[in-house]
Amino acid sequence: MHGWKRLASVACVLGLLAGCDALREQAPGRLVVRDAQVVSTADGAQLALAIDLQLNGPMSDALEHGIPITLRVDLRVDLRGDAGASVWTDRRHVELRYFPLSRRYQLRDGASGTVRSFAASGYLIDALAALRLPLPGEFAHLPVGTHLRVAIGLDHAALPGALRLPAILEPAWRLKAPEFEWTVAAG
Repeated sequence: MHGWKRLASVACVLGLLAGCDALREQAPGRLVVRDAQVVSTADGAQLALAIDLQLNGPMSDALEHGIPITLRVDLRVDLRGDAGASVWTDRRHVELRYFPLSRRYQLRDGASGTVRSFAASGYLIDALAALRLPLPGEFAHLPVGTHLRVAIGLDHAALPGALRLPAILEPAWRLKAPEFEWTVAAG
């Protein structure tokens, strides 16, 4: 009996390795921040982002079946002034979602609750190229020389439980933009 258990274990490991080879073939999606800036408006400060997003097969399939794809947006502001240095941070969640019954796509800012609706997935992806997220008031007037960084990636914790482990392990679910940095210039 002990031999059968060992044989079953070896078979499971071989099956997992074969599955891993198939998973390696699935390329991750693409996420790039082309531009970012903090702008002051009459309503306060906003983070203006130009994001290029291309979802791969598994993420696109999940979205088309009504599973939200949530992007985590982390903004870090390094202030250096007469009073010393300080750091401000802001974290946002931007949810991309499809509702099969109404055949509508939605883009939702988790912090402000702002929702935009689209008739096609292409419009949803295009909306990320001109995304504006409201920021707290202290971000409205950043002094010249302030250094900012924004990091954007798939929020694995926002996925349904059954997808979290595959999203962590499978390369097809890796979606993270290179960190985008800039400095506030006189203007």
